[in-house]
Amino acid sequence: MQKDGEHGFWLYDLKVETVLDGRAPVCRHVEGEAFRVIGENLVFDGPAKLSMYALAAVLPLLPAKQRDTDPDDWMSTDAEVACPDPHCGGRLRIIREARRWYSHAATTGLPDQRGTPYWKDDK
Repeated sequence: MQKDGEHGFWLYDLKVETVLDGRAPVCRHVEGEAFRVIGENLVFDGPAKLSMYALAAVLPLLPAKQRDTDPDDWMSTDAEVACPDPHCGGRLRIIREARRWYSHAATTGLPDQRGTPYWKDDK
């Protein structure tokens, strides 16, 4: 895909928020605590904490959730991931937010195609 003559791609910023279903959580889940996914980075809001087991359950889905998907694809319609402990009422809700453009040159590791890394670009 190209934008302004530059090869690249769009990714959604994501908000991943803790929600409870009425059952007491077994793991440390505090309703409303959240982190964001911006590009490849997990950005925690304030002093938020998250169970590493719950994080392990949601991590594999985040790159797919960042990308455009067909409106009828389950990745577009399903937004909550259960804590892997079957006795826990905690869930993580993945919310798509704004889309950002990333240039291929700013994100590749291929030396002959590399540009200024996206985190160093002033745009």
